[in-house]
Amino acid sequence: MANTPQAKKRIRRNANRAEINHSRISRIRTLIKAVESAVVAGKKDDALDALRKAQPELFRGVARGVIHKNTASRRFSRLAKRVAALS
Repeated sequence: MANTPQAKKRIRRNANRAEINHSRISRIRTLIKAVESAVVAGKKDDALDALRKAQPELFRGVARGVIHKNTASRRFSRLAKRVAALS
């Protein structure tokens, strides 16, 4: 258990940051799933639209330190490749 005031404050701040980061990751996952479901359904227009919404959110997660840069790039690349394969 934290004894010092700064340690108690750090625990409070970590809990707040964890909640915010969790919601960011959840939002990113939801947008990625929207792209994947459109790809599976074969709807290229919907997939492109969902990809355009997911891309800034992925890289916003990188800027906020929620996910690693290479992870975001890899996920976006794979999604873009799957969307481009629809014709």
